Amino acid sequence: MEIANYIARNCISGAEEMKNTAGTGYRRAENEELLRIYFNQIKSYTLLNAEEEIELSRLVRQGDQVALHQLIQANLRLVVKIARTYVARDVPFIDLIQEGNLGLMHAAEKYDYTKNVRFCTYAAWWIRQFIVRYLVNKRRIVRLPHRKEEILRKIQYTYHTLSQTLMHQPRTEDIAGELGIPVQDIDYIINMSSGPLSLEFDNSSREDCFGTMEVHEDFTYCPERTLFRKYYRERARRFLEKLKDRERQVLSYRYRLVDGEPHTLKEIGDKMDISPETVRQIEMKAIAKIRRHADEMKTFGELEAM
Repeated sequence: MEIANYIARNCISGAEEMKNTAGTGYRRAENEELLRIYFNQIKSYTLLNAEEEIELSRLVRQGDQVALHQLIQANLRLVVKIARTYVARDVPFIDLIQEGNLGLMHAAEKYDYTKNVRFCTYAAWWIRQFIVRYLVNKRRIVRLPHRKEEILRKIQYTYHTLSQTLMHQPRTEDIAGELGIPVQDIDYIINMSSGPLSLEFDNSSREDCFGTMEVHEDFTYCPERTLFRKYYRERARRFLEKLKDRERQVLSYRYRLVDGEPHTLKEIGDKMDISPETVRQIEMKAIAKIRRHADEMKTFGELEAM
């Protein structure tokens, strides 16, 4: 149920974010007011028929900026219609409209009226292109490839569609069969799209929940263990100074005091130009000396830490 978990996770995180983030309601009201003003403004622009589009496009080709503005203004409602299909929880609708307007402006400058194609048909492609590029590049902290972002959007759309037709949460296999995509590819894309979660996030509204840092505690690093290991190593090195040179050298190789890696008897013998058996005897003799002086170290933990 990876797809169900993904949809639920996004919805839950979105609800918590709206509830816990200060000023969210104010910003939402501000965006709604901007949209209301914008919609009232574009309603005043008259739509164009095919002949008027051709005439304005011909003037645009001649460098007429007034005709360019008229062509753009008459199609601003087309941008709103297309932007509605890309509405996302984490992206303000006004931003989608703005990016779509940039695509409309680009289309108005590139449109060739001699191709016998309506301007709205040509402009729709550029509007979608600019909106999709914006979503791919700006909506996530970690950018997803354009193709993966498109597949993810299809997965989300198919999930909601199948939820209505099947009357239950669709499985990953159901979505894979509908889209013709392998199940493992859908799971991979969903896992790839999971957003970052702040370590300071705390769902304190529920008594049985813990903060992210408590749930995902890092056990791979322990400062106390590192400190004690460093302390024991330093004491072990000082104690090794009481041994003979060859004894000290053998123990240093055997217990990772040289380069952090253990060495076999043969490797040490090759380095010191002696036989492995001689290395073993030197090691046993050195350890016997350490044990006789164990009271000076108070614990044999120094040797175990090496």
